[in-house]
Amino acid sequence: MMVPPALRLPRKVRVGIIGMEGHVDQVIRPLPELPDVELAAYVHNKDLDRPFFKNAKRFSTAKEMLDSEKLDVVAVATDDGARAAAILECASRKVNVFAEKPLATTKADLAKVKQAVAKNGIQLGMMLELRFAPHFLALREIVQSGQIGEVAQIQGQKSYKPGVSSGWRNKRESYSGTIPWVGIHMADLMLYTSGRRFVECASFQTRIGWPELGVRENSAAVLFQMDNGGAATLSMDYLRPDTAEVHDDDRLRLAGTKGVAEYMRATGVTLMTTTEKPRVMTLPPKKEIFIDFLEHVYAGKLTLLPIEDIWRANDVVLAARDAANTGKVVKLGA
Repeated sequence: MMVPPALRLPRKVRVGIIGMEGHVDQVIRPLPELPDVELAAYVHNKDLDRPFFKNAKRFSTAKEMLDSEKLDVVAVATDDGARAAAILECASRKVNVFAEKPLATTKADLAKVKQAVAKNGIQLGMMLELRFAPHFLALREIVQSGQIGEVAQIQGQKSYKPGVSSGWRNKRESYSGTIPWVGIHMADLMLYTSGRRFVECASFQTRIGWPELGVRENSAAVLFQMDNGGAATLSMDYLRPDTAEVHDDDRLRLAGTKGVAEYMRATGVTLMTTTEKPRVMTLPPKKEIFIDFLEHVYAGKLTLLPIEDIWRANDVVLAARDAANTGKVVKLGA
């Protein structure tokens, strides 16, 4: 296996971490490729015996860490309920943030995050790492090339194992809901790969069986109308059996006026058009989301996840959850 070359940045970058939930490994995994990045501090309730943490200082609270350490970037990987407050603490000190998703559990708190980011002039990234996966990059390239024409219908799926021991996900004060927590990945991919916008949505969510999941919905679905009048459906569940080899089952199908492109783990990315028989597509190389963020912030490179897309993904899933809670069709902003 080829070792990826080290990424040199214009200067040293000191990183802190608040919390160890969700996708924090998106920050930790690429550190061997980042000689100019130092993991300087973290917030956790116990010392972590892991590489890169041994020389980092541990703090009990985000405020203590931010008051004590001069940091360039903070990765916020708390539970959903604590995330907006942690982001606001960082923004008030003009520290760049790379956060777990969603950024907030309510529209009001999301508005505060948006205002703080703009007011303090910080850079914000979010852990939507699936946007950087080869199979979804391939779907985007297919659509952009025009091979399937105008996208007229989309089906997305996120299916997870229940993960009963994930206690914070079973309480409303710490869990935003299955649509925002699970659905944001695929909602973002549906928008990113298709190049379309969502203009309104209707949703359903519930927990069937599995009382040990508490308030966590294990069955949810959203119907979006796209800006061209087409339909996009997203299903989410925590019903994948523990006997499955991997935790998740992601699927995405894009149907256009000239063909269909789709991804599922069993078949890879496949394409069939009005002029070509079905074929399996060659995938582009994988990209690292945290490296993309650092290159954007400190080397001025274009990012695959611009701030407009981050706001849009959060707006969409919070609106979709509101549609489920109210039983009403919800209009989406531009």
